[in-house]
Amino acid sequence: MKMHRSAVQVLGAVALGSMLSCTSPSMAPRHAATPEAAAKPAGLDTTYAALAAQGGHVFALNPGESAVRIFAFRAGQAARVGHNHVLSAPKFTGYFYLPPAGAASGRFDLEFRLDELEIDRPELRATYGPAFASVLNTAAIQGTRDHMLGSDNLEADRFPFVRVHSAQIAGETPKFAARVEVELHGQKREMTIPLDVTGLPGSLHVGGSFVLRQTDFGAKPYSVLGGLIAVQDEVVVEFALAAR
Repeated sequence: MKMHRSAVQVLGAVALGSMLSCTSPSMAPRHAATPEAAAKPAGLDTTYAALAAQGGHVFALNPGESAVRIFAFRAGQAARVGHNHVLSAPKFTGYFYLPPAGAASGRFDLEFRLDELEIDRPELRATYGPAFASVLNTAAIQGTRDHMLGSDNLEADRFPFVRVHSAQIAGETPKFAARVEVELHGQKREMTIPLDVTGLPGSLHVGGSFVLRQTDFGAKPYSVLGGLIAVQDEVVVEFALAAR
């Protein structure tokens, strides 16, 4: 079956939008957030100022020295004509609290806006090898953004924030396991992720990755033409966070 290039790009854009409505395989539903709650800033500055007053150290994450990446993958019988995608969050707010008792007694929060995501920057795609080597034009990238943030997918106008809040931290430097609550598209889920933490107490470097699955979030993986073009259920989130 022969398809016009622009049609494939539009279908790929729709697929990515659907794909990002997702959660982790180990996530358990908590409760849905209302649009009003999702639209409000978390008040992290005030929260962590209060923690600092209790003693210990508060680290403010630096977006300029950090990276948050989201990887979405093509699927289906015609996957070879589709594209993988890389999204990044150049702006975010995040804090880590290190109490006198140590990191395992601490907490962290991270939040960013969906409408501030960067999609398929050519120089970023070029760093991830052949699977991301294709160059997408401006129209295809804008189509991806429109579908991803629109009313049929993540509804960024109603639910602009993605938030990650630590519920419990276990382990010892440099290896930790954090139970976190993730808020996305007006819903909250819990999952456990591994963290590599170095630099304490003078600085902070946190690295890790985890998988979000759309079916665990109650979303059906996108597909068209009887699965000819589709997206994989899994989305990979990778992060390297720094603070001084």
